[in-house]
Amino acid sequence: MQDEYHTVARTGVHETEVNRSRFLCALAPAATEQEAQDFIAAVRKEHADATHNCWAYVIGADASVQKANDDGEPGGTAGVPMLQMLLRRDMRYVVAVVTRYYGGVKLGAGGLIRAYGGAVGEAMDVLGTITRRRFRLATVTVDHQRAGKVQNDLRATGREVRDVRYGEAVTIEIGLPDADVDAFRGWLADVTAGTAGFELGGEAYGDA
Repeated sequence: MQDEYHTVARTGVHETEVNRSRFLCALAPAATEQEAQDFIAAVRKEHADATHNCWAYVIGADASVQKANDDGEPGGTAGVPMLQMLLRRDMRYVVAVVTRYYGGVKLGAGGLIRAYGGAVGEAMDVLGTITRRRFRLATVTVDHQRAGKVQNDLRATGREVRDVRYGEAVTIEIGLPDADVDAFRGWLADVTAGTAGFELGGEAYGDA
């Protein structure tokens, strides 16, 4: 698993014009391939009168799913440069659709590649991206008397408290960078006089 990736901060559309052709790039986060395909279908429906609706998406923190489509533009001049722009920026879990309204001037293969890739790059700049980092899920178990102080101390030191459950003891779920695990064990033993339980879980990604 890679340590971090980027994704789009929000869903949105950015428009550019190249030689009288309008290029509208719609970007959205997509957790699954189905979400990406649903977004593409919605944009195609909205712009059913467009000359082309070309698309690309990258799913998976390791970019395990990469797909692109030229939608009638000459092969390799639209979807592929869109996909390459997403990968160049380390974008993951993201879908891009570039809608083209032809303006009467042919752009040629090179012009199309620059226009489609550039539309995606500009849209990312305008809509913004966020970084998500890999971390380990961990569970801290403490008695009720210490739970409040431990939660406050966790937040004060910038730890991400993901969930708190109250039972016979208090269970606090947190996210930790791998490199911090040993130091955290020591810190937890100090603040709870060695009474807290600590269990490492799986890996996940969270906002950096």
